[in-house]
Amino acid sequence: MQRYLDFNATCPPLEAALEAQANAARQACGNPSSLHWAGRNARRALDDARDALAAHVGVESGSVVFTSGGTEANNLAISGYCAAQKTGHIITTAIEHPAVLQPVARLQEAGWQVTHIKPLKNGAIRADDVAAAMREDTRLVAVMAANNETGVKQPVEKIGALCRERGIAFMVDAVQALGKGKVSLRDWQADFVSLSAHKIGGPRGVGALIVRRGVSLSEIAPGGGQERKRRSGTENVPGIAGFAAALGGIDFNDYKSMRESFESELTASIPDATVFGIGAERTPNTSMVCIPGLDGETLLMQLDLAGFAVASGSACSSGKREPSHVLLAMGASQEQARSSIRVSFGPGNSQQDAGALVAELVRIRQRLRGMAGAA
Repeated sequence: MQRYLDFNATCPPLEAALEAQANAARQACGNPSSLHWAGRNARRALDDARDALAAHVGVESGSVVFTSGGTEANNLAISGYCAAQKTGHIITTAIEHPAVLQPVARLQEAGWQVTHIKPLKNGAIRADDVAAAMREDTRLVAVMAANNETGVKQPVEKIGALCRERGIAFMVDAVQALGKGKVSLRDWQADFVSLSAHKIGGPRGVGALIVRRGVSLSEIAPGGGQERKRRSGTENVPGIAGFAAALGGIDFNDYKSMRESFESELTASIPDATVFGIGAERTPNTSMVCIPGLDGETLLMQLDLAGFAVASGSACSSGKREPSHVLLAMGASQEQARSSIRVSFGPGNSQQDAGALVAELVRIRQRLRGMAGAA
């Protein structure tokens, strides 16, 4: 039996999203920049999807910039905003997704100064630490709403208020927050909010950057001037229609009890297991756990053979053998970081899946330790 427990990596598409995508591909086949009837049909579908996303996150439609995904949205916000600023100081955290850390690192190579805020042991960033790092030349603060590995939520409302008081631009990577809680540029007092469709049952290769009205943003890939000259390139109308159709289709809060059951059974069955993020507010479906003495990659392979799909840290970095930078920043040892897996529940999962995963983890541990003579 196969059990998919990796919804933070990607969520299988919803039927509503697939249907909307197919209908747009058939009925809105023109280029939305074209002036003829086919172009107008495509433009209408694009505008309808833009209106739907804007309403969902509580902004005006002109604030929505469609992208190829969360990675491009993050890059557009960071590089596009800083391109219009004098070189200065950026604040981010040590637990951000590579789609934030890498463009920030490029700016650092170009002369920008960067402060990486470390989290508490539970994975939470303190707003006071962000405030303490602010300087007169701080141009941008970039903090995720919820961590993709641990699920720990960050105090973006408090950080946003600090930025607004000081006139500093604020970017929130909300890729892992959509569908798991309220996403609000207004409440967060953010200038940029990045989103991704495939995390909520929409198509892959589609995302959006929400931009506060009046904020300067330079294109990072100039071209035809689409998306109000903020992101050139012919819009992926079928994918965008699928994104809009997926909005509100999944409430990951429905899987909180499943997550709690998994963690309770795991720690009862393997008392030396560690659950990361305990004591902090987390997204309801996410659990990052360490099974001591087992290599995470080996554990993933064994679980795969047993029909379980889970992850070790970020799926976008799954080809790397380095331990999770998130767990290391939280104070975990190299061995702990290498012995950890992420479980993220979603549609189609049941309490039985949680129990079956715990039982399989116990079997794998006993078998591998027995092979090593440690049983």
